[in-house]
Amino acid sequence: MTTYSPPFGQADLSNCERELIHLAGSVQPHGLLLVLDPAGLVVRIASSNAAALLGVPGDTRLHGVPLQALKGNLAEVVQHRAAAADLVEPVTLRAHTAVGASPQPWEGTLHRLDTGRLVLELEPVPLPGTFTVEHGQERLLRVVGAAVQRFSNASNLGVLADAAAQCFRELIGHDRVMVYKFDADGHGKIVAEARDPRLESLLGHHYPATDIPQRARELYLRNRVRVLVDVNYVPSVLHEEAGPADAAAFDMSMCYLRSMSPLHLQYLKNMGVTATVVVSLVREGKLWGLVAAHHYSPRNLRHAVRAACELLGEVVSTRIAAIENYAHAQVAVLVRRLEQRLIEATSTEGDWRLALFRNPRTLLQPLEATGAALFSDGEILCSGEVPSTPELRELVQWVDAQGVDTVFSCSSVGKANAALDSLTPTASGVLAVKLSTTRPDYLMWFRKEQLLTVTWAGDPTKPMVNDDPLELSPRRSFAAWSEIVRGTALPWTSTDLALGRAIGVALVDIILQVHGVRLLIAEHQLAGVRATVQSSVEPVLIADAAGRLLFCNQAFTTLTGRALGSFASLDAVTALFTQAQVMQQALELLRAGQAHWRGELALVSEEGPDLPVAVRAEAVHGRGGIALGFMLTLFDLRNHRRVAAARRHLEQSMESAARDQGLRLAAGEVNRGADEVIGAILTNASLAAMDIADGAVGLPAARLLEEIEASTQRATALYDQMRRIVAHESP
Repeated sequence: MTTYSPPFGQADLSNCERELIHLAGSVQPHGLLLVLDPAGLVVRIASSNAAALLGVPGDTRLHGVPLQALKGNLAEVVQHRAAAADLVEPVTLRAHTAVGASPQPWEGTLHRLDTGRLVLELEPVPLPGTFTVEHGQERLLRVVGAAVQRFSNASNLGVLADAAAQCFRELIGHDRVMVYKFDADGHGKIVAEARDPRLESLLGHHYPATDIPQRARELYLRNRVRVLVDVNYVPSVLHEEAGPADAAAFDMSMCYLRSMSPLHLQYLKNMGVTATVVVSLVREGKLWGLVAAHHYSPRNLRHAVRAACELLGEVVSTRIAAIENYAHAQVAVLVRRLEQRLIEATSTEGDWRLALFRNPRTLLQPLEATGAALFSDGEILCSGEVPSTPELRELVQWVDAQGVDTVFSCSSVGKANAALDSLTPTASGVLAVKLSTTRPDYLMWFRKEQLLTVTWAGDPTKPMVNDDPLELSPRRSFAAWSEIVRGTALPWTSTDLALGRAIGVALVDIILQVHGVRLLIAEHQLAGVRATVQSSVEPVLIADAAGRLLFCNQAFTTLTGRALGSFASLDAVTALFTQAQVMQQALELLRAGQAHWRGELALVSEEGPDLPVAVRAEAVHGRGGIALGFMLTLFDLRNHRRVAAARRHLEQSMESAARDQGLRLAAGEVNRGADEVIGAILTNASLAAMDIADGAVGLPAARLLEEIEASTQRATALYDQMRRIVAHESP
């Protein structure tokens, strides 16, 4: 079955999600677009306004005309840029033409299509009849430097979002600047705003995911800054030599002059907005949110200011990654405290489950849950506001049927399964962590249906739009979002999922320890307990007091490549390690009365490099201090080493960047007198790296550090580009 994707400009509200907006076939008319053959720089496609803007006399057509015919240095600059870069992404340029009586300065960008053709976009300098935001070199560097410092000092997302809104407004001067954050379902919320005090506030407003179609989100990832100069523009159509350009053959994803969807323009007109700037905020390759600026008269940005916007967007994105990862690191602290309490309760009371629910606040508050339930060994323990027992049993059956790996979340159980609609008042949202691979054992948290409170500036019943489906407005969008969230709880954030997963891992570890001890106490319980230990993801080996091997789980066999029968005794296991003598000494210490031993060793590998592991060795004692045996647990450290290597590589990269800029980087700071903007960028990256590496347990930290490195390199390159532009423009 083929889903219809409407051509650009032919979408309606029912199919705008699939509109081919990257095949616009036209541009905003304040600038011009030319598609050139790389050989000879001959014009093959031109926007209909190109000849007029370039000052070409009469009805002269540009098709087939070499760029050199426009005189000036435009052809020379384009040729130089095309030879010096791969042009996968647009590069900026400044040049002039001399077709008319006097030279005409231009600024614009150049990039290369997959076909090899070059796309040249130009705007006249100055842009006649339209206010254009520009700053002298000194002021631009001062504003950008202060913004980077402010972002680096932000301690949480709220402070960072407020700083972003205010700093972007200082840079571009638009009437309203908003920071727009997406939730897990793609719905958006304005989390910060800086505006002219005469405007009504939009802070806190929500919008449905459909307000920004998926194709638009994809383009925001590719083209990080988008400028709309005048919403009332008449598009300038692209023409090939024989007529209008074949839009399907010309992907305009990287064209900054590309026309915007008529539906989007209609939305802005209904808000009274004339000009916009949108800057993408990207986290782990996904669109985290946007900085969106609105102005109520035509307004343009010089390319140096656009480069500054893109640079600040990169710095904000880096800080978002650091702050969110620090929240994940705090999760580990909370879990360690909970784990310690449960271990102590298990040793004194014999049942960790009762201790888990002794203090409901400890269990519910970290996830802002209104209720929780533990499903263990066929029993149900509850805390807070929860559904009835029959409803809980139906719920756990449904969750288990979803094929949960470790964690499951849903913000609208009633919508996902109509048979469970009765749970909405107490358990509209569910977060579940799986505690067993063989039984439907889960720990679940619940959230009630979210209640909407909306404060409008003015009468919300006042008619704002007519019945035309193209007549869109923020109020109608909010109404659509309100309808979406009925019967829905507040969505679970990535931090909520990380906390739930970490608590689940801690509980699984506690369960493992409890059952590991039981294996040594009573062999007749082995059948039931073995399945629990065997299913653990942690490699475990158990021996009795005499060193006879009793058990090792599949994870141990998989990691070491050796089964239980491969060893004659516990002492023989030391041969698995490259430092066998160190492991042997550890066992002797345990036999001598030491309760436990921790260390980092390496497993011998016959097929590749030795495998680094952390070793936890426990001496288990019964009543009266009688030795029952030993438990050996291994932890694969390869990911930890990858994180360390990624961090070293990032530090080397930053040191190299610092040397290139004449800086001395030490302890996250740069020497006084160095370029403060570059210094702030590198300091911001260094702080982000420390936050990420410090909270690396169980997280994709190596990939995050690589992303920080790439983002920092991009930010320094953008800053260098910005400096070159402003240096050229300064008198």
